[in-house]
Amino acid sequence: MRPWSIHSCYLDSKGLAALWRQGLLAQSVLLENTRGYKNPPQLKRFKNTDNPICLITGYLRHILDDVDKRSYNFNRRKIANSKFKTKLPVTNGQIEFEFKQLLKKLKERDPDLYKPLKWVKRTKVHPAFKKISGDEGDWEII
Repeated sequence: MRPWSIHSCYLDSKGLAALWRQGLLAQSVLLENTRGYKNPPQLKRFKNTDNPICLITGYLRHILDDVDKRSYNFNRRKIANSKFKTKLPVTNGQIEFEFKQLLKKLKERDPDLYKPLKWVKRTKVHPAFKKISGDEGDWEII
């Protein structure tokens, strides 16, 4: 499971669909509606907040903004009803790590998208996050 901290505009169609599914799974985990997969390390940063449900629903709503721009049709009713007001901090090291991971995937999966993205100097952050200084997240397996 990877709730990307980078903006979803960088994802190809497969990546965006996977992000949506994984985001919904994350929401289910945080709502305690799952049986087996209860402690994925990537959700640690959501769980360690005052209101993880609001954060994940806000995260999912921002994904839908990108989905709408691409004229895809994802089911909005799958998002839990809660208000999103705060942003989750993410380090610049985590953003850099994730963007490199994405580029590796796109180089194989979608070379046409990879080519312009390999020149990006300032990576956009997903709107549910605010960038702070620091290394990659302690949940990452480097």
